[in-house]
Amino acid sequence: MLVSGDVQGVNFRWYTVQHARQRGVGGWVRNLPDGRVEAVFEGRPADVRALVDWCREGPPAARVSGVEVSWEDPEGLAEFDYEL
Repeated sequence: MLVSGDVQGVNFRWYTVQHARQRGVGGWVRNLPDGRVEAVFEGRPADVRALVDWCREGPPAARVSGVEVSWEDPEGLAEFDYEL
C-alpha cells in the first residue's frame, strides 16, 4: 500500500511497526523519495484490513491525504520491520 500526505517525519513508520507487531502481522514499511510511505502487510485478513484502516488516519501528527491499496499473493513474511 502507498500512503500520501504529510506522512514522513511524523513517526508513521514507527507507529505502523508497533500496530503490525501487536496484531501479529508480517511485512515491512519504508519512506519513499517522493514523500509517500510504502507498506506491505501479511497476516489474517481481518488484521490486515485493520492496519489498512489505521493507515487511513495514521499517527496523531500525520495528515493522510490518500491511500492506495493493492492486494497481492502473500510472500510468507512472518516478521514486521522497517525497510530501508
